Amino acid sequence: MKAANLGVLFLIELGALAGAAYWGFTRDVGASWLLGLAAPAVLVAVWALFGSPRAKYKARGAGRVGFEVLWFGAGALALFAAGAQVWAFALAVVCVVSKTLAVAWSQ
Repeated sequence: MKAANLGVLFLIELGALAGAAYWGFTRDVGASWLLGLAAPAVLVAVWALFGSPRAKYKARGAGRVGFEVLWFGAGALALFAAGAQVWAFALAVVCVVSKTLAVAWSQ
């Protein structure tokens, strides 16, 4: 069960990135392709700096919780802003459940 949750954690990370990309690609601007590539790239850069196991500025404790709320919330909000409210809600619910289990299981 714990191993499955690690897989779910990885999938919600990908879901946040996909949400940001979807938001960018669905914007009604001249360079929506650029937004579609830049939005997840920004999230990847932020994750690399603060969230990854090898992060230069690793967030810990309450700072880590706040970082993850903002990071995963950005993916859900991007989906919501793009008009995919059901997917945004699903990502948020799966994220809350999986992160709660991760804390309970010290993952």
